[in-house]
Amino acid sequence: MKITVGGILAGVVFGALTSLANVLSSPYGEIGARVAGTDLAKASKVLSLLLDAGWSWAALAVAVGWVAGSRVRGAAGGLLALVAATVSYYVSDVYLWDAGTDMIAWLVVGVPLGLILGTVGALARQPGMSGLIAALIVPAGAAVQMVVLPPGEYLTTSLPATVAEAIVWTVAVFGAVWALYRFWRERRVGTA
Repeated sequence: MKITVGGILAGVVFGALTSLANVLSSPYGEIGARVAGTDLAKASKVLSLLLDAGWSWAALAVAVGWVAGSRVRGAAGGLLALVAATVSYYVSDVYLWDAGTDMIAWLVVGVPLGLILGTVGALARQPGMSGLIAALIVPAGAAVQMVVLPPGEYLTTSLPATVAEAIVWTVAVFGAVWALYRFWRERRVGTA
């Protein structure tokens, strides 16, 4: 029950924050136009580039699955987190700047991915090779996204994109090093 509520709450907060960061970073909406050129708008652009990316949504489901612990609870938690984040994101978009919605399409994608990624999060807690591979999914996904579709690829101002890309690479490397260290430590303790 706690995992269900926690997953939903994490998703609602994540989706709303992503929408708010997008609104504050865009000078084309009423709210964003009010803060355009300010430090808040600049910080919001970086936050928008970080949160409104596939790897970060995957990380949400994996993190909820990891907290859940078991595969079944992890799958359910990942599913609920992505569904709640999607609904929260689109409801916030409609409320904050009358944006259109393709929520149903993203829910169709989010349901199976939430189940899979939540399970990956639960597996990441496990010792051994399966735990290592699961723990490397988000760092590897973030790295692939940085190569294939870097943040702010179409921005005219590159500083927010450069900052966001540096943050993603740093977090991806840190996550991979942590996963490898944990695997190495478990093997060392297991052979001692």
